[in-house]
Amino acid sequence: MIGTTVEWYDLFLFGTASALVFGKIFFPQLDGAVGTILSFLTFASAYLARMVGAILFGHFGDRLGRKSMLLVSLTTMGVATFAIGLVPDYGTIGIAAPLILLGLRVVQGLALGGEWGGAVLMTVEHAPPARRGFFGSMVQIGVPIGTLLANSAFLIVASSMSAEALLSWGWRIPFLLSAALVGVGIYIRLHIEETESFKAVQQEGTKAKIPFFVLMRQYWRQVLLGGIATLSTGSTFTLMVASGVSYGTQELGHSKNLMLWTVMASCAIAFVAIPVFGRLSDRFGRKPIIYAGIAAEAALAFPFFWILDTGSGPLLFVAYGLMTLAFSANYGPIATFLAELFGARVRYSGLSISYMLSGLLGSAATPAITVTLLSATGDSSSIAWYILGAALLSLLSLFLLSETRIGSLDEVGTATSAGNPRIEVTA
Repeated sequence: MIGTTVEWYDLFLFGTASALVFGKIFFPQLDGAVGTILSFLTFASAYLARMVGAILFGHFGDRLGRKSMLLVSLTTMGVATFAIGLVPDYGTIGIAAPLILLGLRVVQGLALGGEWGGAVLMTVEHAPPARRGFFGSMVQIGVPIGTLLANSAFLIVASSMSAEALLSWGWRIPFLLSAALVGVGIYIRLHIEETESFKAVQQEGTKAKIPFFVLMRQYWRQVLLGGIATLSTGSTFTLMVASGVSYGTQELGHSKNLMLWTVMASCAIAFVAIPVFGRLSDRFGRKPIIYAGIAAEAALAFPFFWILDTGSGPLLFVAYGLMTLAFSANYGPIATFLAELFGARVRYSGLSISYMLSGLLGSAATPAITVTLLSATGDSSSIAWYILGAALLSLLSLFLLSETRIGSLDEVGTATSAGNPRIEVTA
């Protein structure tokens, strides 16, 4: 959880900066909307890299083990994030500035592509069978904590200096501070043990020579449906932490500090709610809880913007709080659910690629799509339709997948497909 918190801090720090300052720093010659869109497209570039990272780290995670990949991914993320804090602005080096920023963002994506799956497997494969949902949800807490830390860092920096100072040099501080968090994460990960599931694969000599090929041959339905089933989590969360911040400041006239406080309050709610829903999935099953979360996201798509458009500060917190609860019900059990879809010998690859596919389809596109829709229509309902559509796609895909709560993760070579059991053929 701590290591994943560091990774998400680094990732969402970029998202917050994209919404608040990057458009002016790296795309200053463009008008506000276009500059913000390009800033968010740079934000989105990491999601394509995450897919590549999922394949790369998944291969070595299934071949060499979970622990080593976690150390490599965290170190890579830390170096890239620290370097972002050192990139000169457009006024200093011209077009090279956004290009360097883009390159470092891609490195961040590669790192996270291997991070999340390994962290989930370290937790779920160590967990007691009857509490896998709860322990898997603990890794998910890294998202709200990392976002909370990222927004707290920007809030402190923004409130302690002038707007000119923030744009000049203040925005760099949160990125440079990430080095301390990465150090803590690396220290912790040096002292964890490899999981029994992977040890069993080693002992039985059933490691896949090329895990990606085995995965695509035997689990392509789980990868595709699992990614789409997770689509709405990314769309909803990115709406709140990136698109929502941009909409609140640029369209509704709220202060940057108010929007950051709203996101922080939502993260505090998610910190409590995510493990609660994870535990409920151990009792009632993964799918019923995830169903409820996605349905609530769909139901709140329009009311969320109706409340925001009132312009009321207190109601802003209400809208975000309700959507956060819906997101938490969806997001809490999803990590364990995806992990349980795949056999041990390709689980790192399957889990990582499926989840990163959801990010590519949902989170990556959401900020740019929402700004584009708003610029084209001038109506927030266009964004609500987008969120509703993502939720409906996720509901359909989840329906086509089987419940995964019952069963042993250590049955090496056995997997549950979307509808009926399948047996892996050992290479």
